[in-house]
Formats: sequence, C-alpha cells, structure tokens
Amino acid sequence: MSRSKQPWFLVSMMLIAANLRLPITIIPPLLPKIEHALALPSAMGGLLTSIPLVTFAIFSPIIVKLAQRWGNSWTVFSLFLLLIIGSYLRLIPTVAAVFCGTFLIGIGVDSGNVLIPALIKENMPDRVNVGTGLYTLAMLLIGALGTAAAGFLIGQISLQATLGWLSVLSIVAALAWIPNLRRPTTTTTTNHPQSQTHYQSVWHQPLGWLITLFFGLQALVYYSFVTWLPGMLSAHDIPALTASNLLTILQISGLPLSFLVPFLFNKRHGVSWLIALMTLGYVIAPLGFLLPTHDLSWLTLCSLTIGVGAGVAFNLAVLFFTEKTTNPIQTAAVSGMAQSAGYLLAAIGPLLFGYLQSRLGTWLPVISLLALFAALLSLTGVLIQRHGLIAE
Repeated sequence: MSRSKQPWFLVSMMLIAANLRLPITIIPPLLPKIEHALALPSAMGGLLTSIPLVTFAIFSPIIVKLAQRWGNSWTVFSLFLLLIIGSYLRLIPTVAAVFCGTFLIGIGVDSGNVLIPALIKENMPDRVNVGTGLYTLAMLLIGALGTAAAGFLIGQISLQATLGWLSVLSIVAALAWIPNLRRPTTTTTTNHPQSQTHYQSVWHQPLGWLITLFFGLQALVYYSFVTWLPGMLSAHDIPALTASNLLTILQISGLPLSFLVPFLFNKRHGVSWLIALMTLGYVIAPLGFLLPTHDLSWLTLCSLTIGVGAGVAFNLAVLFFTEKTTNPIQTAAVSGMAQSAGYLLAAIGPLLFGYLQSRLGTWLPVISLLALFAALLSLTGVLIQRHGLIAE
C-alpha cells in the first residue's frame, strides 16, 4: 500500500481494533445487573467472558481459511457485521438472546484478532511496529474506557441502554472499514503461488506451539483478572464503584507499553527486560492481594503493576506473530493457530477460578494459580526469544 493510503487504513484499523476488547471488558461492571435481570447464578456469569474465548478457539482456523478465499479485508468486514448483530441482540433480556449475542460477538472479534496483524504486515511492511503499536493502543485504550463507561452508565441508565450506547462504536468502525474493500484483496494463492507447495504448516513447528502457549497463557491470566478483579477487591472491603475504577486503572496502565514494547523488541536485551517487567507485573504483583490490607493506595499499586504486566504480555504476543514470521501468510497462520489453541486454554480461566472461589470461599488458591501460570508464561517467552523465525 502506498504511503498516501496508509493513514486511512490506520484509522479504520484502529476503529476495528477498538471493538476487539470493548464488548468483553464492559461486562464485568454489568455482571451484577445481568445476573439479577436474567436470574443467573454467579458461576454462570463467568460464561459471558468464557464464551467469546471458546468461540475464538473454534473459529480462528476457520477464519484463516475464509481469508484465503475472500481476502483479509472482506473477511474482517463480513464477520464484523456479526459482532454488531450480537451486540444489539444482547439488549433482549433473555438468557438465550444474551448468550447467542455473546457468541456472535466472539466470531466478529476473532476475525479482527486473527487477521489485523496480517493486514498490518501486508499493508505496512516497512512500518509493522508502528501499526502494531497503534493496533494494541486502540484495543487496550477503548477496552479500558469501556469498562469505566459501563461502570458509570449502569448507575445512570438501564442495562439495555448502557449496552446499546457502548455498541455504537462498532457501527462506526464497520462504516470506516468499507473503503478498504475497494482495494484488491490478497489471498494465499494470489500473492504466493509457490506457498502451497513449499509452506510448512506452523502446527508442525515447535516455535508455533511456543507462541500459541505464550498467547494462551497471557490471555488466561488477563481475562481472569478482568473478570474477577472486582471480586478479589471486594474481599478487601473495596466498594463496587472503586473496584471498577481499579479495573480501569489496570487496563489503562498497559497503554504506554503499546509503544515501549515495539521500541524495545529489536534492541539488545530488549526482550529480556520486557520479560522481567512482565514477571514483576504478572507473577509478583498479584501476590499483593494476599496481604490482609484495606489500604487503597497499596491495592491501586498492585492493580497498576498488573496492568503493566498485561501490556507487556499482550504486545509481545502480537509482535511474536509479526516478527517471528516472514510474510503475511505465515502471520495469519500463526495468529490463527495461537488464537485457536491459545484461547481454548484461556477460556478455562474465568470459569475455573470462579468455581474455585465459590467452592473454597477464598481467593488464595486463585491468586496462587494465576501467579504460577504467569511464571510459566515468562519461561515460554524466554524460550521464544531464543528461537529464530518460523520456517517456510
């Protein structure tokens, strides 16, 4: 793509990216209202976070195949329309409508998750780090602001109105994406006629599985915190609104990493420093919630540091897609693999930890397990760092 066309691609890409976490991150502050309106037990509430993750696991390889047939841009647009339909289907106050809408949202979100990194590599081959940084910035920023907005709006207007207003951005994003459909589509066969003969499946390569494990572990830890952080804070007698604000702080604190991680990635010892920072945020900081304290400043510091770890982990995962591959075909394949098997692992988190807490009546085993999974995440990052590129 010429430099003159890149600004519009960036704007529309960022609008799509803004909707890749928003429909999920607005749910935790709304969970009490949703559970009350639908007469759902608390353990079932975790499904509203887990359903999209299971959807990602199922549909990621399918989306890669669809992109090979339709082209990346058309695939993103077509499936993103399902996200819009699902968002407004959730306004209907029935269990079937809310869960079906959440399922459709998962498909729409997954199309962007899988294909946007490949589109960045395809349309901005000389500025991949810039595109990746803006992609993750938009996703994390709007996801965080959405959490805050949901917590505020639910105290002012109805549940249906809150969901409806927070879904308007998805319509704007779909309209902004339309000009990208006029450009020639790129597929595996048209761009790389030799690739089907010589291309080695990423599913058969150890590095592909390491990237998948890394992505799955960071998603498991992140979505578990997004779902249950308010519950963890309630054990410290933190009011619901304050807990919602701390969850927003957790998400916003990762925003600077959208640029710091791409900047450091190719620097000498840069990835090592990033993994150390991720370990501080994801392994050590959560243990601060085990202290029997009601000190808001301490709990805020823990939440902020966890957010920094989350920012490092997610940006590293996306950069592994683009920097450990040599062409957009591999990028889409690795992204699809990681988000298929990886999100299957991640989907276990919110349900498992909600079950453990409800059975044992304490967050101690949950926080301990999260720290253990995060330690494994750091080890996986070290192993990926020592590998070369995905083989062609």
